Amino acid sequence: MHFPSCANLNALADSRKKLLKDTAAMLRKKKDNEVDAKVHALHHEAFEKFDCLSCGNCCRTTSPRFLQTDIQRLARHLKMKVSDFIDTYLVMDEDSDYVFPAPPCPFLLEDNKCLVYEHRPQACREYPHTNRKRFRQILSLSIKNASICPVVFGIFDKLGKQINGTGI
Repeated sequence: MHFPSCANLNALADSRKKLLKDTAAMLRKKKDNEVDAKVHALHHEAFEKFDCLSCGNCCRTTSPRFLQTDIQRLARHLKMKVSDFIDTYLVMDEDSDYVFPAPPCPFLLEDNKCLVYEHRPQACREYPHTNRKRFRQILSLSIKNASICPVVFGIFDKLGKQINGTGI
């Protein structure tokens, strides 16, 4: 599986937006269990080869959604009151979700490691969502993630080749 450089991934994904959407359209026509089997196998293949610490795009460019349990866990870990954690690190977005006010993640270290890794939000634990059941339900989100995460881009590229013979 080929992984593009993190540095130019956004531009590459943007230039291949139609192919990404075409691959997603083909996946929408297939059954959930068939899509999940393909995507999960590619997920495992990808993460045997790809080291997230070599990239860190997700932490530099996006914000996870914080569940109340995430906020409580992180506040406890940082020895802060929940209200102080929220006031210090979070804002409420247009969907009424708590998120960081702007990227990058305040817990991202220079070596792309996470200061709060063992206590990170559920959204971070599950990212890039390529091992999720019923992957077809998040195809639109996954197209967006293909411009952030080389693994997601690589999975779409391989799926495109498997499904219609055309890579991304």
